[in-house]
Amino acid sequence: MEQKIAIKDFIATISEHFEAVQHLAPWDITNNLKAIIEEILPKLGADFTIADGIAIHKTTVIETGVTIKSPFIAMENCHLGANSYFREGVFLDRSVKIGPCSEIKSSIIGTKTAIAHLNYIGNSIIGEQVNFEAGSIAANHYNEREDKTIWVTYHDAIIATGVEKFGALVGDNSRIGANGVLSPGTILKKNAIVKRLELIEQLKQK
Repeated sequence: MEQKIAIKDFIATISEHFEAVQHLAPWDITNNLKAIIEEILPKLGADFTIADGIAIHKTTVIETGVTIKSPFIAMENCHLGANSYFREGVFLDRSVKIGPCSEIKSSIIGTKTAIAHLNYIGNSIIGEQVNFEAGSIAANHYNEREDKTIWVTYHDAIIATGVEKFGALVGDNSRIGANGVLSPGTILKKNAIVKRLELIEQLKQK
């Protein structure tokens, strides 16, 4: 029987905007996130400033030098640090904090999660109240491999994603230490701990 990954097993309360797609594999969500966010934009209320595919809640704080590419949504009480960079297809749920000079691409960041300065999160789904310390990375692409297709391991099963870009699925309340690296295809259960300078590579070779 093919092993499937259910988002609800990792994230207790994913935004209501993603209820219709949470049955999909996480890599299918992230690789179609631009289209999904574009469908959410018209459903947002008057508390958002919306222009050119970018929606910012009125309570969100944006520091100087921030770059945002559409489509993008920042929900209530988010904080976008100076010179942070948001590439196409980013959804920040309520009270997310993104530190200075961090880069986020094609990712969902859960409620009350904090991404410190100088971080990169690519093609990932990050749960609630997760903390990424400075310099940590959720890598989304195997630059060094001839076959760049990403496989993941889950419950001792090896699952083919069929995509070449997928970062991580990180469960609620996890902690990623400074300069930690999540290799492409990382799956972390709730309350996971990644030590400082630690490399997570769940599938060594494929």
